[in-house]
Parts: sequence; C-alpha cells; structure tokens
Amino acid sequence: MQLQVSVREDPVRSVNPNHRPERRWLVLSLACVVPALGGCGSTLYSIQATSASGKLEQARELGAEQSAPYEYFYAKEHLQKAQSEAAEADYSDAVNLAEASEEYAEKAIRIAREARSGAAK
Repeated sequence: MQLQVSVREDPVRSVNPNHRPERRWLVLSLACVVPALGGCGSTLYSIQATSASGKLEQARELGAEQSAPYEYFYAKEHLQKAQSEAAEADYSDAVNLAEASEEYAEKAIRIAREARSGAAK
C-alpha cells in the first residue's frame, strides 16, 4: 500500500507565476504610511511657529523693539514669512523660517534683558 500525498497548488501562482505576496504587503504598507507622513509638515510647522510666536511676544514685552530692533524685526518678519509659506503648504520652508524667527527672538530677549539690567544699575 502506497501513501499518496497530494500537494495543492496555489491557485494564484498557477495563474500568475510571478505573484509575490510579500510585494503586496510592501505596496499596502507604503500606501498607508506615505499619506501619514504628509501630515507631519504641518504639525512640525505648528509646533515651531507657536514656539517662535511665544518668544517674539516675550521679546516685545521686554521692549526689544527699542533695545534690539534688528533681532526683533528680523524674527517678526521671518515668522510672517513662515506663516505665508505655510498658507501655501510649503511646510519645509515654513519650518526653517519659524526656526530662524525663534532663534532671533531669543537673541532679542537676551539683548533686551541685558539692556534692562544695564539700565537698572
């Protein structure tokens, strides 16, 4: 008595010998991940712009418009340009401009504080 083992053939492979299920998963994964990454730019911009805006407001409250006008207005103009770029969905430029704005707002804060402490002496 012989035992016969029947091997069932994959119906998809018999129709298409080049079929690769792992490739399907790769395509499906990319289809899910890529659109999600598109939303990151606006999120990063929002975080950076909020931070820059807060620093700019702090600089204004310290009187940086008078004591550090270059740094203050540089930061202000860069933040406005960042907002303009974000409105056009150019988030990479918007993030870079917002970072520059925050950097110069911090410089304006430092100069304004130094001016206040120097005036108090």
